[in-house]
Amino acid sequence: MAEVIRMPRMSDTMTEGTFVEWHKKVGDTVKNGDILAEVETDKATMELENYVKGTLLYIGVEKGKSAQVDQVIAIVGAPGEDFQALLTEEKSKAEEKTESPEKKEETPKKEEDNTEKKEEATVEKKEEEKAEVKQEKSAEIKESDDERIKVSPLAKKIAGDKGINLSDVSGSGPEGRIIKKDVENFVPQVTEKEKVEQKIPRMELRESFGEESAEDVPVSQMRKVIAKRLSESMFSAPHFYLTVSINMDAAITSRKALNDVSPVKISFNDLVVKACAMALRQHPNVNSSWMGDTIRINKHINIGVAVAINDGLVVPVIRFADNKSLAQIATETNDLAARAKSRKLQPSEWEGNTFTISNLGMMGIDEFTAIINPPDACILAVGGINQVPIVKNGVIVIGNIMKVTMSCDHRAVDGSVGAKFLQTLKQYLEEPVRMLL
Repeated sequence: MAEVIRMPRMSDTMTEGTFVEWHKKVGDTVKNGDILAEVETDKATMELENYVKGTLLYIGVEKGKSAQVDQVIAIVGAPGEDFQALLTEEKSKAEEKTESPEKKEETPKKEEDNTEKKEEATVEKKEEEKAEVKQEKSAEIKESDDERIKVSPLAKKIAGDKGINLSDVSGSGPEGRIIKKDVENFVPQVTEKEKVEQKIPRMELRESFGEESAEDVPVSQMRKVIAKRLSESMFSAPHFYLTVSINMDAAITSRKALNDVSPVKISFNDLVVKACAMALRQHPNVNSSWMGDTIRINKHINIGVAVAINDGLVVPVIRFADNKSLAQIATETNDLAARAKSRKLQPSEWEGNTFTISNLGMMGIDEFTAIINPPDACILAVGGINQVPIVKNGVIVIGNIMKVTMSCDHRAVDGSVGAKFLQTLKQYLEEPVRMLL
């Protein structure tokens, strides 16, 4: 008996997926575990496994098209089996779900509204026509003593609204009087000189500046989810921002010494991840989530690291970061970032963050503010390291300063809590040896 295959929910935030490639075609024999297709979700391109044994009888979504979660995407059954009745039944169910009873009730109401509007429009039109006739007749077509052009009041008003010079209009009323239809039917005459003058500036503009153009680019599944989640975060969570300047002189020296002996190159971002994990141990209220009726204080420290890819942004997670060495953090971050850019991450690798770091310092950004990444209560925006004059022991010297800004959800984290966390973070980065103890 034929069975339908539906679009599975391949991540916690997925609502639909786009088919990048079908690895099977109609008529192919499929078994459990076969890869039917590659599907682009909001986070990564993932393989869609088959779970029904038989022959692929029907493919419901073309390559490049999207399907909603639970939508029928394929049918598997015996070779030559008639699946049309099953497909018709599934389509009917889908239509019943999308059709709202309220819409059915509104239909006759809309028809009544349209009828009433038509009747009102007809009455208004008749009233306008009566007013116009009355105005033209009652004026006897009045004119002032000093007015040399004979024109009805209504025609004069229309001409004024349209910017028509009445001296250019020929009247068809009694004694050459200008009436309504003369103004409405008036077509201004354009001289050859005026035609040339009108063409010249248009040609100059076109030659000087080119033609306007635009392109509408389809929104990817990832970009749709980014837009939805961050909009919800920005407009539901009351953000406030705390910025601190950190002297990275010691961090620069320590990083060089560590890289001389480390099996993997340690970056400044790895130092920030480790320092945040250590600081979160001491300030667990920052490692929290707003749950509505409760605030969840996470006992584990999973740090999300934002990675930019072509379609948007993904946040792979370094789990239990406080228990890992700098070398382990560096190795894991490099691996996750590489697989994020190739869209090969698995859901377990981008879910479960309790705190997030977004670093744009390597792109020349001095400082910025970031939107909180749900369900976290805080996100740290890291800027670049810049050489600036600083006062040290009463003397002006050159220091390597990095600015970080933490965005906090005020429902879960107060200003003093966030400030104390940043003080601890600053201590770890200004004295990196503290992280090695």
